[in-house]
Amino acid sequence: MFSQDNKPAPRNKIAIVTDSTCDLEPEIISQYGIHVLPLHIIYKDREYRDRVDITPQEVYDHLEEEIPKTSLPSPAEIYELFNRLHDQEFTHVLAIHISSGLSGTYQTVATIAQEFKDMVIEVVDSKTLSFGLGFSVLEAVREYQRSFNFEKVVGTAKEVVEHIKAYYVVSTLEYLKKGGRIGYVAGTLGELLHIKPIISINQEGKYITVTKVRGREQSLHKLAGILKEHVRDTLSNVAIVHGGAEQEARNLEKLAHELPNIKEVFFGQISPAMGVHTGPGLVGLLVYPVRQR
Repeated sequence: MFSQDNKPAPRNKIAIVTDSTCDLEPEIISQYGIHVLPLHIIYKDREYRDRVDITPQEVYDHLEEEIPKTSLPSPAEIYELFNRLHDQEFTHVLAIHISSGLSGTYQTVATIAQEFKDMVIEVVDSKTLSFGLGFSVLEAVREYQRSFNFEKVVGTAKEVVEHIKAYYVVSTLEYLKKGGRIGYVAGTLGELLHIKPIISINQEGKYITVTKVRGREQSLHKLAGILKEHVRDTLSNVAIVHGGAEQEARNLEKLAHELPNIKEVFFGQISPAMGVHTGPGLVGLLVYPVRQR
């Protein structure tokens, strides 16, 4: 895995595992051989695997008819993946997952990992989601390419967890509230006054309000200001994500390409599982300060 012609074969065979909320593009997942556990989208009469059987837009198109439930990967799916990695002679596994404050995925994976005694398995709580999780995964696989050292790979993933910054704007808090994912964000009265919170994630991995502004346009303007502030003096990688709000997200992406101190810019749509809880209209900003090597 990840062997290169000019490097000796690694002594340890390391697998990187994550879940479908990481929002990494399929090309990146394929390029680095990342193993992805899909969450589930559950309607009254049907069920889909996140990003496998259903797209974000298909979720948005049917929200007025039914708001589905979401579920973490089943224990059987997790066990099957670890068993397959064992059969493929992986010696070490790093599993990085959506915040334990928002999903039971991390805890379930950690529990099942204990059954595989002859593989070294480290399970990391990203304390975030979307490309915040994606950055942890991406930097981990890049470290593996550099060092083939499991301790360094795990350390890199945990370092990203400590330094990633995530900010989100949503059109309405309705879906977060209905899905029980509201965290410490409150705003019933504010919504009546068109007050829009800028949402982030705290050290518990739960949603919090960073600031509030009036109206959609001002909330997006504030998000742009937060981006500028973060990269003013620090070299960073940036991801812009959206849920049914591509044009507004593209405007933020354009700004990111114009600013100094940004090494890489990623763009994508959030997973269907997250779209269920945010509804259409999300624009997200993820910033990771690049470690100088």
